[in-house]
Amino acid sequence: MSSFLTRWEADTSAPPKKVAARDVVLRAVLPMAAWWLVVVAGGWLLTNGPLKSLGRSEESVNRQFEDSRTSILNHITLIFSWVGATASIVGLCLVVVALVLWRTKQWWYSVVPLLAITLQSLVFFFATLVIDRERPDVEQLDDSPPTSSYPSGHTGATTALYFSFALMALRIRHPVLRAVVMTVCVAMPFLVAWARLYRGMHHVSDVSVAVLNGLVAVLLAWAWLGRSGNGKNQTRA
Repeated sequence: MSSFLTRWEADTSAPPKKVAARDVVLRAVLPMAAWWLVVVAGGWLLTNGPLKSLGRSEESVNRQFEDSRTSILNHITLIFSWVGATASIVGLCLVVVALVLWRTKQWWYSVVPLLAITLQSLVFFFATLVIDRERPDVEQLDDSPPTSSYPSGHTGATTALYFSFALMALRIRHPVLRAVVMTVCVAMPFLVAWARLYRGMHHVSDVSVAVLNGLVAVLLAWAWLGRSGNGKNQTRA
């Protein structure tokens, strides 16, 4: 496990372009395509399959959130909902990628967050084309984009981005700063998921699958390039 977490520090060698292109397809894109089938299967189970009744019963949670709404919580959840919006995710990602590239001069490492949100977004987008799930039958506090409720794009994107940041934060040498940064990064996806539930935009299963989608994207993005740990790539052109 420790070697997985430190794989980018153990081997800082630049990959040949052919190796990088091959690895991103074989180690990231294709496994994510297989995961897409799992996500779609889960969506079918909830909308048209054996778990359809469970999918309907989930709205009781949304109604509880609706009944507990207050002006203060409306404003707080609006902030966290904005954190998971496309503009926020992409903008922050590009800034961090640029900073990491500037500090490390390692493009193959700096692109990890960008690859993570891209993989997550592909699964989310193509899943919504297949699974047409209506949003919860409660008052929705955000504008609804023309996509299915399943899975939650805000939650998935936040998970992919901030979990990537958490893994990168392992390099921070100051223990207190490292702990603070990692805690914020790990907590952020769950705060966004809570906000989306509170604001009536998704069911519990929508945000749950989205967290898993983001996590799978992070793990594949973190391991996208073969590393040997001795300064040489495991794969050869």
